[in-house]
Amino acid sequence: MKTQLSWMRGGVALAALLTGFVAAQAGSLKIESWRNDDADIWNSKIIPAFNKHYPDIKVEFAPSAPKEYNAALNARLDGGTAGDIIACRPFDASLDLYNKHHLDSVNSIKGMENFSDVAKAAWSTDDGKTTFCIPQASVIHGFIYNEDAFKKIGAKPPKTIAEFHDILDKLKKDGTYTPIDLGTADQWEAATMGFQNIGPDYWKGETGRLALIAGKEKFTDPQYIAVFKELASWAPYMGNGFQAQTYPDSQNLFSLGKAAIYPAGSWDISTFRSQAKFPMGAFPPPLPAGDTDCYISDHTDIAMGVNSASKNKADAQKFLEWLTTPEFAELYSNALPGFFSLNKTPVKVDDALAATMVGWRKDCKSTIRNSYQILSRGTPNLENELWNVSAQVINGTLTPEAAGKQVQDGLDKWYKPAK
Repeated sequence: MKTQLSWMRGGVALAALLTGFVAAQAGSLKIESWRNDDADIWNSKIIPAFNKHYPDIKVEFAPSAPKEYNAALNARLDGGTAGDIIACRPFDASLDLYNKHHLDSVNSIKGMENFSDVAKAAWSTDDGKTTFCIPQASVIHGFIYNEDAFKKIGAKPPKTIAEFHDILDKLKKDGTYTPIDLGTADQWEAATMGFQNIGPDYWKGETGRLALIAGKEKFTDPQYIAVFKELASWAPYMGNGFQAQTYPDSQNLFSLGKAAIYPAGSWDISTFRSQAKFPMGAFPPPLPAGDTDCYISDHTDIAMGVNSASKNKADAQKFLEWLTTPEFAELYSNALPGFFSLNKTPVKVDDALAATMVGWRKDCKSTIRNSYQILSRGTPNLENELWNVSAQVINGTLTPEAAGKQVQDGLDKWYKPAK
């Protein structure tokens, strides 16, 4: 009896050991992201590449719409229903998640040495001591254009604002294409692909961005009002009913060959490559009159972190470690052309359009969106304010001067620059 009992106890212990072994080998991970337009790439290329190393880990890519992501993610985190892996926006939004103990430190993740301090800064504490997301990629802003449309009116990519408007006038007169493909229904496009796209040339990139943080410049200054004035001038060249045009609407309009110029983030390249049937080119933001130095928004865009409440942190860590590898850097950069790896390992960009955009780094100075670091920590949130006022300026319901005042007044309510 004792022998049988011992055997049974041993069997139970062995079964528990085997169960633990299986649990350690197999599991599932859910990824939260705002990139809902690249789900197919994750499912067809990225996740299968990871599964070659870890075939027993099931990974689900479960994105939300960009505009809804922050609120939806926070609700799921607070409710305990969020995924295991969190796609991290740069700077304040993700820092807030870390401060609320929703994200773990990734300092000890193997492979962190593959990222520079600059790359990690967008997902680190203000003192730089703790990084909480694995840097993935930056995105670059500019304009993607339909080469057939330009050929029809005999145009070349513009270098100046004057040349840009000359092309817009010719396109409007010709009438074949919508000159500027942008909508204001979702608001964020007006700010991200409008204000933050052309703005760096006016406020001189990092010089202006840091001056805002230091309180030495304000949104009521002439250079910021000039950006809003340029945005307002786009309205006559946008499609009929652009006020109701959503982001997917804009993508579809350009993909179908019905628009000439698309104010872009480089992340749109993969969408257009899969849908558009015409040749495309790209040009950086045209320079304001009298300017010779160019600046581009080369924005640290996306990273990945571990949900502190994840029940499968062991597998989540394996996934994050894989994100630090040169294998992932090359796969991601070329599977999603327009997302430029932040890994130190040099990556050859195969896509010609993506190569064109990343090539602007040679001639133009890089900066990031001026609302992301520090200035969106209070209420009203600067990022959301810029969405709102940029859309209103284009819609004609707010003057450029009133837009600058509204943004600065909102910032003044809570932000006091460090002395």
